Amino acid sequence: MSALAERLRRLHAEGHDHPVDSLHQDHRDLPEELRPAAVLAAITERERPGFLLIHRPSDMRAHPGQVAFPGGKIDPGESAIEAALREADEELGIDPAQVTVIGTSDVYRTGTGYAITPVIAVVPPDLDLRPNPTEVAKWFEAPVDFVFDPANQHRQSAFWQGQERSYIEIMWHEHRIWGVTAAIIANLAKRIAW
Repeated sequence: MSALAERLRRLHAEGHDHPVDSLHQDHRDLPEELRPAAVLAAITERERPGFLLIHRPSDMRAHPGQVAFPGGKIDPGESAIEAALREADEELGIDPAQVTVIGTSDVYRTGTGYAITPVIAVVPPDLDLRPNPTEVAKWFEAPVDFVFDPANQHRQSAFWQGQERSYIEIMWHEHRIWGVTAAIIANLAKRIAW
């Protein structure tokens, strides 16, 4: 196991052995039934490790153009880890055998009807990624130390469906990370003392 994976396992265990009061949640009304989903919060094994993130295509029905972790719905009989690995393979061509899973984190429930389990993992640097063009417009890495820094997690608000809604926004170069993805990152930062 790599030094980064060992460090993350320790930080994950330490950060998840007690409750955290101020985790971010979707403030919209939640549907009664939520569909289980999972995302792969893959961290690259570099001198300055980064999260692998994708831009959804602008012509997608749901969340067009938004930045996201690879992921999607959990199929019947699948665990969150299995779903996150499958989706990362389908979306970016990441071979599950190249992924070192660290563990899961807090489920993020959305007003759009999903209960999303983040799966934290380590992947080798410079993977030969093969984005699926129907699901991924492009991909990039955002350094963990940058996105975990509360100084880079800006609280924003906008009117949507007649109400003012607040959300987190993280700008990394030209990449606008916001909404669910930014909230999951902010929650992970509260659990993992980077």
